[in-house]
Amino acid sequence: MQTVSVRNRTRESVLAERAAHATGFFERARGLLGRPEPTAGGGMVLEPCNSVHMFFMGYALDVVFADASAVVTGLEEDLRPWRMSRIHRGARYAIELPVGTIARTRTQPGDSLVIT
Repeated sequence: MQTVSVRNRTRESVLAERAAHATGFFERARGLLGRPEPTAGGGMVLEPCNSVHMFFMGYALDVVFADASAVVTGLEEDLRPWRMSRIHRGARYAIELPVGTIARTRTQPGDSLVIT
């Protein structure tokens, strides 16, 4: 699985320096399930993805949703185990991050991201 970085161009902040980029069906279906909780700078980018579930997860996550142009379309802060996110229509990316990342980076809907 490839590793990418995710920057918030609008806020000049870094969401993830080393996020796994899951593009295959099985990679996306598994996501972070069974993996250690991501630490600051880590996470996973699911593509394509417009919603996530937290079934069988052992920890909460922040999730940023962005469209094909990498513009933030929705946020799910502190999404806890056994919950589901809303469906974020138009989202192409779901970026799973450690809890607190959205607040720390001040990420808001409409912000422009760079995924490289």
